[in-house]
Amino acid sequence: MLEVSNLCAGYGAIPVLHDISLNIEAGESVGILGHNGMGKTTMLRTLIGALRASSGSVVFNGSDVTHAAPHARAKLGMAYVPQGREIFPTLSAMDNLRMGLVKTGERSLDTIEALLEDFPRLKPLLDRAGGALSGGEQQLLALARALAGKPSLLLLDEPTEGIQPSIIEEIAETLASLRNRMKLTIVLVEQNLEFIAAVSQRVLVIKRGQIGGEIPREHLGDFEIMSQYTGVHG
Repeated sequence: MLEVSNLCAGYGAIPVLHDISLNIEAGESVGILGHNGMGKTTMLRTLIGALRASSGSVVFNGSDVTHAAPHARAKLGMAYVPQGREIFPTLSAMDNLRMGLVKTGERSLDTIEALLEDFPRLKPLLDRAGGALSGGEQQLLALARALAGKPSLLLLDEPTEGIQPSIIEEIAETLASLRNRMKLTIVLVEQNLEFIAAVSQRVLVIKRGQIGGEIPREHLGDFEIMSQYTGVHG
């Protein structure tokens, strides 16, 4: 589904990504671990087109999207939930979800009603302003809004940051269910070792803007071994 070859990107004259190459199959969930400042967010922003690649290529479902705008990538099936969630604080939760339908042009609320079965915590909150929700509720809203566009690839940046443990568990269970049921492909940047192990089928380590290796699947549940690979502690 996603083929990234020798991808380089940065900010102005400051390079951040150096020859990133990876392949992700349809329906696969891949975690990205690494210290802050190693290029994790930069990689996601380059994949979605918010940051221009200086060299290399991004091929999504057979289409070269290296120079495509973010909205063009979204129409092809990419969705991005950034760090900080970026919901619309003055719009109701329902109107935030309606914004997720813009890509498909769907006018009915059938997709939203179906999504709410996977996000039951949002049901009593639909009339509340997005900015009035807790951090965890906002994260659930941001996820549901992204999924309203019926993506095939979901890019997530630090979805557990600042969220209470009960909602973290809920998000992990929901993502695992959606991946299995919808064959949703997930690329997840995360520091929470327990969460990334619960959601990911394999985990890549990024160091100084390069993929520094892969943590074997059998080690994902051993947080001591994972912290040795990454220097990140759960």
